[in-house]
Amino acid sequence: MQVTDNKRKTIVGIFIFLGLAIFVLAIFTLGSQKKVFVKSFSVNVVFDDIQGLKTGNNVWFSGVKVGTIKKIQFFGTSEVQVFMNIEEQTHQYIHKDAKASISSDGLIGNKIIVLTSGSPKFPFVEDGDRLKVNTALSTDQIMKTLQVNNENLVAVTTDFKTLSKNLVDGKGAAGALLADEQISENFKSIVENLKNTTLAANKMASELNNFTRTLNTKGGLADKMLTDTMVFSRLQNSVNELQKTTKSASTLTENLNQASLNLNSSDNAAGLLLNDQQTADQVKAIMTNLQNSTKKLDENMEALQSNFLLRGFFKRKAKEKAEMNKE
Repeated sequence: MQVTDNKRKTIVGIFIFLGLAIFVLAIFTLGSQKKVFVKSFSVNVVFDDIQGLKTGNNVWFSGVKVGTIKKIQFFGTSEVQVFMNIEEQTHQYIHKDAKASISSDGLIGNKIIVLTSGSPKFPFVEDGDRLKVNTALSTDQIMKTLQVNNENLVAVTTDFKTLSKNLVDGKGAAGALLADEQISENFKSIVENLKNTTLAANKMASELNNFTRTLNTKGGLADKMLTDTMVFSRLQNSVNELQKTTKSASTLTENLNQASLNLNSSDNAAGLLLNDQQTADQVKAIMTNLQNSTKKLDENMEALQSNFLLRGFFKRKAKEKAEMNKE
C-alpha cells in the first residue's frame, strides 16, 4: 500500500514538474515574442487616427519586428498618443527625424506601426522622444484607393460595354457609320474627295514652285524687273508717264463736265440758246425771216433778169459760164 502511494506521488510530482516546465517555457516563449525580457527604450508618436491599433501590437523597422505597443491614450482634443517599446539594439539605426506610420501585417492581418530610420545628419533617438508621423499612404488608404479605382474601372468597363453595344446596334454617328452602308459609301466619297483635293493642292504647290523658279531664272523679265536697276527705272518712268496721262485725262474729264454744266446753265450764250425757250423762239423767227428774205431776193433776181435793161448782161454771164464748163 505504501509503495502504491509513493508511486502515485512520484507520478504526480513528475506531472507537476512537467507542467511547471511547460509554464515557464510558455512564459519565456511569449516573453521573447513580446520582447518582455529584452532591454528596450520607449518612444511615442501622436496620430489623428490609429485605425484599430491595440496595445501589444508589433512595431516593425525595415521589415523586422523590433518592438511592441506599450500604451495608447488620448492626446489633446481628438488625437491619440501611442507609446512603443523598442529593442535597444535598434537604437543605433533610428534617428531623431524618424517617422512612424500605421500599416497592416499582411492584407487582413493585425495593425502594426512601421518606423523609418531617418537621416544620418540627425543624432540617434533617445528614450522618451516623440517621432513624427509619416504622411505616406498607409495600407488601408492604398486599399481604399484600389477599391475606388476598381469601382471606376467597373464604371469604365460598363461604359465601354454600352458603347460597343450601341456600335453593334448602329446607334449614334459611329454606329451608323459602321452599320449603315450608305453612310459608309458617303464617307468613302468624302475621303476620295479629300484625296483629290490633296493631289490638286500638291499639283498647285508644284506649279507655284516652278513659277517661282521661273521668276528666279537669270535674264528673264521677272529677274530683270527685280534685279536690273535700269529696267526698274524705265518701268518707274512709264508708271510716272501713265500717272501724268491719267491726270491729263482727269483734267479733260473735269473740263468736259464744266462745259456740260455751262451748256445746262442759262448764264451764257450756248446755254441760253439750249435752255431758254424764248431765245430759241427768237432764233427760229430770225431763221424764218432770213429764209423769207432769201426767197424774196431770189424773186427779185428773177425779175431783174427779165428786165430788158439787164437782159444782155445776164446772157453774157451765162455764155461765159458755159465756155468755162467746156474748158
